[in-house]
Order: sequence, then C-alpha cells, then structure tokens
Amino acid sequence: MSPVLQDKVAIITGASRGLGKAFAMRFAEEGAKLLLTTTSLERAEATAKEIKDKGGEVTFVKADISVAGDTQKIADAVMKQYGRVDILVNNAAIWFGIRPKPWHLWTEEEWDRIFSVNVKGTWMVCKAVVPLMVEQKKGKIINIASNVARVPGAPFFMPYSCGKGALYTMTHALAHALGPSNINVNAIGPGLTATEASLDMSGPDTSFKNATSGQSIPRREEPEDLVGATLFLASADSDFISGQVIYVDGGTVML
Repeated sequence: MSPVLQDKVAIITGASRGLGKAFAMRFAEEGAKLLLTTTSLERAEATAKEIKDKGGEVTFVKADISVAGDTQKIADAVMKQYGRVDILVNNAAIWFGIRPKPWHLWTEEEWDRIFSVNVKGTWMVCKAVVPLMVEQKKGKIINIASNVARVPGAPFFMPYSCGKGALYTMTHALAHALGPSNINVNAIGPGLTATEASLDMSGPDTSFKNATSGQSIPRREEPEDLVGATLFLASADSDFISGQVIYVDGGTVML
C-alpha cells in the first residue's frame, strides 16, 4: 500500500517544534514533500535534519505570519521548490509563554499580538497560498484551532480563546468560499496537549489535572494524538468533508 500523501506537497506553519513538528514528521513518513515555516532557523534546521535522516524531503522558510510580506514569501518558496501545493496546515500560533489570568487583566498589547498572529496571520497565509490551489482546482486546508473556546477555562485565556473561536468562523467561511474550487477547509480542535509550550506553563500539573478531569479518556493528551485526524483531513479519504471542526480532546467537547 502506498503512503497516503505520496508526492503531495504540504506547507506546515510553525513546524519546528510542538504540534507542527509532530505533523511534519508523520506527513514525511506518509510521502509528503514539506515546506515548513519557522521563526527560529536553529530549531527548523534540527527538525529538517530529523526528517531528512529518515528519507523525507523538506525545506523551510523563516516567516512571521503576522507580516504580509512573509506570508507571500511562503507561497513564493513553495512554488520555487516544488511548483505546487496540495496541503496547508495552519498551525503557527502564539501559545508559548501565555499564562492564565482573569479576563480583565489581559492588556491591549497582548490582545493585539495574539490576534495578529493567531487570526490575521492565519488569514494572510491563506490569502497568499489559496490562489495556488485555486489554479490547481484542488487543495486541503487544515486550521489548528482548540477546544479552549468551549471549556470552562476559556475566561483565563481570553484573547487566545477568542482567537481560536474566530478560527471556527474562518474555517466555515472559507469552506463556503473555496468549495467551488474543490478546496476542502476543516479544523482540528485539540485539548490541552503536552507540547513544550504547555509544559512551560505555570503550574502544568494542575492544568493537566483540570483538563483530564473533563475528558472521557482520562489521560494527558500528547502531540501524537492529533496526527491521525490531521493526516485524514489532508488525505483523499476526506475529499467530501469540509467546514468541520473535529475535536481531538479525549472526549471533552461533544457535539
């Protein structure tokens, strides 16, 4: 049986660590050719080396997705390297360094920075990359959202929660807008996952205890738990699925 992403070209933003790295490693194993974006060339080089050592094909570009010129650089780089793009995983987001606090203690600067990357940045990457998919008349877009907008802890991460909630709306709107071009747009809603950023959070033991207490599967979520659903949405098996948010959170949010 051939790898499910054999010779597909995938852009994964924010892929030098955490969830993005987990996606990149699995996509490479499934035959995808990768373009990874990063804000740290050192981390990206280490991730790229791991992929190449396993026989994968990968390149990377340094880009801040809140900067329009950088998002266009992503689109230009994928065309220069591979001549097409089949899959876009919008994973890049501000999460590392965020600390929970009451809703009214967040600053205007924090709101602006989080929304600039997590919401506007995701939109700008789509704006740069989608024309390439439209020309091909096919593509898959997977937005990495979160279940945080649907759980009791949302007020303590107010701008992050609202930003991820905005990705639900963006996913639905883009699915309608891009469906006629045969482009599928879906989202994954993780729970609190044991990434470097989450483990850096103040009081991670308490945070994970609170998260798992609301889950149907009462264990800590790992990055690898999200890979299968993301791979499915990137593959041909999901060609008639669009506009959906799939919660991969151990059965916390149930629709």
